[in-house]
Amino acid sequence: MGRKKQIVILGGGFAGLYVAMELEKELARSNDFEFTLINRNNFFVFTPMLHEVAASDLDLTTIVNPVRKFLRRGHFFQGSAERIDVERRVVKVSHGFDHHHHDIEYDHLVLALGSITNFYGLPGLEERALTMKSLGDAIHLRNHLIATLEEAESECCLDPNPLLTFAVAGGGFAGVETIAGINDFLRAAIRAYPRIRPEQLRLVLVHPGPYILPELGEKLGRYAEKKLSARGIEIVTNTKVMAVTPTTVELSDGQRITSATMIWTAGTSPNPLLMSLPCMKDRGRLAVEATMEVPNWPGVWAVGDCAAVPDLISGGQCPPTAQHALRQGKLLAQNILATIRGGEKKPFRFKTVGQLAAIGKRTGVARVFGVNFSGFLAWWLWRTIYLAKLPRFEKKLRVAIDWTLDLIFSKDLVQFFTVRSYHMSANESAAPVHAEQSMTQTAGD
Repeated sequence: MGRKKQIVILGGGFAGLYVAMELEKELARSNDFEFTLINRNNFFVFTPMLHEVAASDLDLTTIVNPVRKFLRRGHFFQGSAERIDVERRVVKVSHGFDHHHHDIEYDHLVLALGSITNFYGLPGLEERALTMKSLGDAIHLRNHLIATLEEAESECCLDPNPLLTFAVAGGGFAGVETIAGINDFLRAAIRAYPRIRPEQLRLVLVHPGPYILPELGEKLGRYAEKKLSARGIEIVTNTKVMAVTPTTVELSDGQRITSATMIWTAGTSPNPLLMSLPCMKDRGRLAVEATMEVPNWPGVWAVGDCAAVPDLISGGQCPPTAQHALRQGKLLAQNILATIRGGEKKPFRFKTVGQLAAIGKRTGVARVFGVNFSGFLAWWLWRTIYLAKLPRFEKKLRVAIDWTLDLIFSKDLVQFFTVRSYHMSANESAAPVHAEQSMTQTAGD
């Protein structure tokens, strides 16, 4: 038997994981190849539910799955890709406590590196803005919300206004679901803080377009605006964030919002590792064929947010959504196997089934098969569809239990810190150890 073909997958998001899961199933029937999934984190995050972790609707462990539980025959390598040599077919990765390096050779390379947050060089944004791209971001935001309430409640707080004003930039799915979730959380939480009055809370959503949720159309966008406004959320449209200071958010229309919290969901860029590749690109993303092959580089494939995949049904390019990424991943795996075995590769064809957004208070907006839904029905569809898509029965059950308990009990106000306990050396007084007081995970590869 000849040497087995080596398949390397970079990235463990929706696209990368579903490539690996499809190859895993094929390994049960044939062993003419091996594959390795490389990712910075050893878990897969179900990102559509991140805002529910930030808003204390779900426990932080319910939306993550250990990658190793998906792979029984394939290999997993926890590390960071640092350089890709497509001419020599080698990926350079680092891992471990000492960040030592490995060269991993491949016959087929799958680039599923996703996207990262882009601050566009706006003053103060990178230093002060919170983001919502990873599990660590969601936990950090939750901790921050509780910390601001604790600070505003203290007797020595002279001006609680900046602390109790929360600005979110970006009126797409991430921004709307985030501000809706934290609005529900904060207004429920202040019942435990007698010095904070409901009217002191101020939440502002800043969006550059004429209406929020443009992906769902104007009718549903206006409906969402009406519902959020009725719950005390201010919506500023046709406006952009221009700068952030420790106590203000400066807008393009000249407004200055007095706020100590800026949550940025308004921009992403492809993973910067792609910039060094000698491959064709389209606005930073790798230009690929409909089969997801990278032109002129046999054995190199790209999928998900980092790939500009042609949309053969609607024209243009496929949107960077989870429903596209997971289907692209499955087909890409089959196309790699077809290449190895001399079969026929298939182009990616998929039409968006629907898009949904939860906007708090058990209401939502949705467009499914071209039909608009709003209110409780849309919220129920959101929960039903995403629960069905969440991998592994164990996690589905945990989420269902958390959602049920959320109907009965109040929001949890516990902060999750990763700090060491008090300790002392000989002849010294016990002293607290200063450490980072929030989860520090970043967006996975």
